[in-house]
Amino acid sequence: MAEATANGLGQHALHSDHAHEGPSTGVAEVHQEHPIKLYLVVWAWLFILSACSYMVDYLGIHGYLRWSLILIFMILKAGLIVAVFMHMAWERLALTYAIILPPLLILVFVAMMLFEADYTLLTRLSFFGPGP
Repeated sequence: MAEATANGLGQHALHSDHAHEGPSTGVAEVHQEHPIKLYLVVWAWLFILSACSYMVDYLGIHGYLRWSLILIFMILKAGLIVAVFMHMAWERLALTYAIILPPLLILVFVAMMLFEADYTLLTRLSFFGPGP
């Protein structure tokens, strides 16, 4: 029997199909069905973001703007894929944090190391000179 949910997706209770498989745990299994329109919309956004990424090269944008745009489009596409096709949007918030927070913290640490690298290079140049 399909039921409406808070996020608008239908759910089917599977407990009637598994009534003869063993002792009941008291928790009904729920199978979510996602509308095909959602996947088509995500596919369209992935196509648009990929086209924008290729347009950066086609238009000949150089420097930090080029790499910033490519990274932004790449992160947006990865986020859409993880959220919809890997079903992260429908997971519990704790699991979402457990998967998404470590890569974000790694990015923060990499940014901190970049600032530290400039300081280290500056101190090496001031104490040891520019080199042989």
